[in-house]
Amino acid sequence: MLAMQIQEEALKLTPAEKAHLAELLLVSLDKPDSGVEQKWVEESERRYAAYRRGEIQGLPLEQFTPRLSK
Repeated sequence: MLAMQIQEEALKLTPAEKAHLAELLLVSLDKPDSGVEQKWVEESERRYAAYRRGEIQGLPLEQFTPRLSK
């Protein structure tokens, strides 16, 4: 119910106020999740260690670069 009340009030704002509110809301969604970031750190360290041990091989940049444009 509170969300509907906020929505109704937000729709009464001026265009500039709506834009400012929208920006604040979008920025609030863009906060990094420390748990996810820690898992990526652990995964990258695991992969690098496997690479150093020779268990996996890297890709030459020329082979990898075309994948970036997809």
